[in-house]
This record gives sequence, C-alpha cells and structure tokens, in this order.
Amino acid sequence: MKRSIAALALAVGLVSMGSAFAQEKLDKVVKVGALGDQSGLYQDIGGPGSTVAAQMAIEDSGLLAKGWKIEVISADHQNKPDVGTNIGKQWIDVEKVDVFVDLASSGVGLAIANLAKEKNVVNLNSGSASSDLTGSQCSPNTVHWVYDTYMLANGTGKALVKSGGDTWFFLTADYAFGQALERDTSAVVVANGGKVLGSVKHPLNNADFSSFLLQAQSSKAKIVGLANAGGDTTNAIKQAAEFGIVQGGQKLAALLIFITDVHSLGLKTAQGLTFTESFYWDLNDQTRAWSKRFAEKTNNHAMPSMTQAGNYAAVLHYLKTLEALGGNPHDGAKVVAEMKKLPTDDPLFGKGPLRADGRRLIPAYLFEVKKAAESKGPWDYYKLIATISAEDAAKPLEASECPLIKK
Repeated sequence: MKRSIAALALAVGLVSMGSAFAQEKLDKVVKVGALGDQSGLYQDIGGPGSTVAAQMAIEDSGLLAKGWKIEVISADHQNKPDVGTNIGKQWIDVEKVDVFVDLASSGVGLAIANLAKEKNVVNLNSGSASSDLTGSQCSPNTVHWVYDTYMLANGTGKALVKSGGDTWFFLTADYAFGQALERDTSAVVVANGGKVLGSVKHPLNNADFSSFLLQAQSSKAKIVGLANAGGDTTNAIKQAAEFGIVQGGQKLAALLIFITDVHSLGLKTAQGLTFTESFYWDLNDQTRAWSKRFAEKTNNHAMPSMTQAGNYAAVLHYLKTLEALGGNPHDGAKVVAEMKKLPTDDPLFGKGPLRADGRRLIPAYLFEVKKAAESKGPWDYYKLIATISAEDAAKPLEASECPLIKK
C-alpha cells in the first residue's frame, strides 16, 4: 500500500513538473514566413500583398501593444516546389519561423504542408487551390483558408452546366493545381449530366496558347474551361479573343480568376466572365473599409485578392489562438488543434467553423464581370449572381479522403 501511494505521489509530481515545464516553454515571440510568388505570374494574387495582409493582422491583433514580439519575413518561391522547400527548411532551422502563410502555387503548397508536418510548425495556406490539402494529403499542421478546387468546380462548373453548358474542353496548367481543378470540375460536369470532350495540358507561365486554343476550338465544346490562374488565365483569355472563340459560339469559363486579373484584362475583354470567389472588396462596409486600408499600404494601390484577404483572416485567427493559449508553445500541431476549437470571427469572412480536416468553411459567390457601362468607378467590376452556402462550397466530410476524419 505504501509503495502504491509513493508511486502515485511520484506520478503526480512528474505530471506537475511536466505542466510547469510546458508553461515555461510558452513565450510571446512569433515569426511569420510569407512564402509566395514575389515576381512571377502569381505576384498580384499573393506575393507582396500577402505580406502586407499578414502585417495588418499583426497590427489589428493588438498583441504588439501587449508586449509580444512578432516579425514577418518574406521570400520568393518562384513557383518551384524544390525552391520553396529549401527556403522553408532554412526558415525553420535557422530563422526559427513558426508559421507559413501565402503559398500561391499548389505544387509549393503541398510541399510546404509536408515540411510543416515534419518540422511541426503551422501552415496557413490561402494561396494554393488544390483540394488535396484537406483531402488525401491533409495534415494536423495545415489550415486551408478561402478557397479550393472543389469550391471552384461546384460554383462555376455546376452553374454553367445547369445553364446549358453541358460539353467541356479544358486548357489545364500542367502541375498540381491545374490537374486538381480539371479533376474536380470534370467530376461536377459529369455528375450534372454533362460531358468532357477533351483537355490539353500547357506549361506553367505559358506565353503562346495558339495551339491549345485551336484544339479547344475544334472540339466544338460549348465551354472552354481554363484550369489555370494568374498570367496564364489572362493570356489565354486575350488570345481566345484574337481567335474569336466566344464570337464563334463557345463560352470561356475562367475557373479561377482574381480581381487583379480582371483589372489587367479590362472590362471590355473580361465582361461576361462567370467565376467563383469567396471574397470581394465591395461586399459590405467591413470589406470596403479593410480593402481601402490595404490598398493604401501597397505599392500598386490595388484592391485585395481573396488570397490576400485570406492571409489576413488566417493570421488574425492564429494570433488570437496564441493569445488564448497564453503564449506561443512553438508546437504547430497543438496550435492548429486549438485553432479548430476557437470560434473564427473576423471582419472579412465573419464567423464560421474550422473543420477537423483543416478547411475553413466560408460561403462562396458566383460573380459575373460587369460591362464597362455598368461599372460605377475604379475596381467596381463584379456583379453578384448567386451565393453558395459554406456547407455547399466545401467537400462534405463524409466524402473526404483526409485521414484525420474518423468515419
């Protein structure tokens, strides 16, 4: 009996020591790594603007005034997974980065998700679109904010099929994002009674789409789906106009397009495009006020993309979680687990759950680009067609391939 009591006392003592040690490990130091495309075809989508958004979240968190030391560093991953991974390892091992943000380019995003899990840091992804981030390659260290290929497919793809666009041909960026977007959209097209007549893969950051557009044209598909993004999307749209794709009776589906892309194209070229986004600067008073602040802080004074808005919201929620914990434990999986417990609420996306698979549930919006005559001023580009509920915009958990989900 005495031996049992002694053993119990020892166990209690060890637990107490463990708790004290855990408390000692907490500090109020945070380093944020904004890893994005700083100079290439996705720079306006994330890049420097994502760094600005992260800095705004730090300011708005109020933690600096409470004595926290929070720093943001940034680097260019050049849309190359190996470059991104090498920077990531350097940041974690030498710079002591706690959390990754931005990560436009799904190839880089998936690579960093694996690295974050291996090194046990936090991965806040709002730049990559691949639904695999919360599907087959989900991780206890990754949170996926804003959008994914499932949302885009079920927004734009379903709407166009239901309106008569029941035959499709895809122009697809030949890497993880494009492949996931074509896969998810094809599934939606077929499930809603449509047919995929073919597809063609093009290199990332492609300049000449002529051969690809000729194949799309000859397919006679009603919808030419652009499973690409950034400069690839705008180049394809401009060259499609030169080939008379739309004038010939086919419709372009920009499956992923951002407000900066529409700005680059101009309303004359972009008018009538139908697409899905989860953020628009002119949605309400809060989005307008924040977007104005954002534009004033950036060099090009552009309105924010949904990925930049997502960076702000994700970093803000991350910092709120650290404050609730009483400090930074420098334990990525633990922080993400706490992020999922803490209700999300920010001025851009409002309240909404952060699911077990890491997906932030957010409503999506089906937009159409306005005609020049409909625009009331600078950046007034979108016309709201339909609102997609947060539950319908995300892949159902029962259909998820995420190993974190208990079925």
